[in-house]
Amino acid sequence: MCRKAATGVMLLYLAGLAASGGGCWRSAAEGKSYPYKAVTTVAMVTDIVKNVAGDKAQVTGIIGEGVDPHLYKPTRDDMVTLMNADIIFYNGLMLEGKMADTLAKVSRDKPAFAVAEALDKEYLLAREGAAGHPDPHVWMDPSAWAQAVQAVAKALRDFDPPNAAYYQANADAYANRLMALHEYGKKVLATVPETRRVLITSHDAFNYFGRAYGLTVLGVQGISTESEAGLQDINRLVDIIVDRDVRAVFVETSVSPKNIQALIDGAKARGKEVAIGGSLFSDAMGAPGTYEGTYIGMLDHNISTVARALGGEVPAQGMQGRLRVR
Repeated sequence: MCRKAATGVMLLYLAGLAASGGGCWRSAAEGKSYPYKAVTTVAMVTDIVKNVAGDKAQVTGIIGEGVDPHLYKPTRDDMVTLMNADIIFYNGLMLEGKMADTLAKVSRDKPAFAVAEALDKEYLLAREGAAGHPDPHVWMDPSAWAQAVQAVAKALRDFDPPNAAYYQANADAYANRLMALHEYGKKVLATVPETRRVLITSHDAFNYFGRAYGLTVLGVQGISTESEAGLQDINRLVDIIVDRDVRAVFVETSVSPKNIQALIDGAKARGKEVAIGGSLFSDAMGAPGTYEGTYIGMLDHNISTVARALGGEVPAQGMQGRLRVR
């Protein structure tokens, strides 16, 4: 009841802002005012918009480092930021589930784009028991995320036609960098021995990663961290760890490590020692201002960490020699 009441208050607040003029806005094309205000949700989307919009936009991300977007609820300040935006970008595919009402409300007054939902269906993975909603973690495959870059470019071209060529040039350059990252991933993860190509993580965020690089991916929790892992889930994965001689499992920076620790303890009780192979970025990037705080740095870290822990051959500091040595 309290949650429903809080949601109602937030929507009334948004409605009040719109009625008082908070919903009035002009696109850059109409007002010729730069930089215009672009607001984003998760950092992976923020990174695209910053790279494509360049100096034409002031880009503000709402969901920060180490924050789980599945559970995130917008604050009063977030709602003011959204209402004051000229254009909004979010991932979609139910990733920002608890922001759905807010995003629907603000999209009545300004352009709002779900970048993952703009991808061709061929890039999207189905998920069990999700009423037709695809897996939202598309950014785990850089080759698929490069298509999201083009979706952002199209939205900005339509929003600000005088700078269409500028946005497209930025998008093409950035997409090329993502494809170089993808080639690096294919190269280093191909060195992981066939018997060790199992990636076990806190929740089911790495299916696109597994598809891209030929790994069997298993998560303790489901696609959304709202789902709870039961004893049966833990025991099932312990069986796989023992049967397939899995030597490393992975925690995530935005998810509690308790379920991974339960796996390690369960395997140990059956005489199998399993190490934590590293901490992976799943639903959030690293700290702002760091290499891992960029999308390319985030995926470089994940690719290099997984390959190394599973027995592959990896450059000491990753693709660009910029990863922090741990």
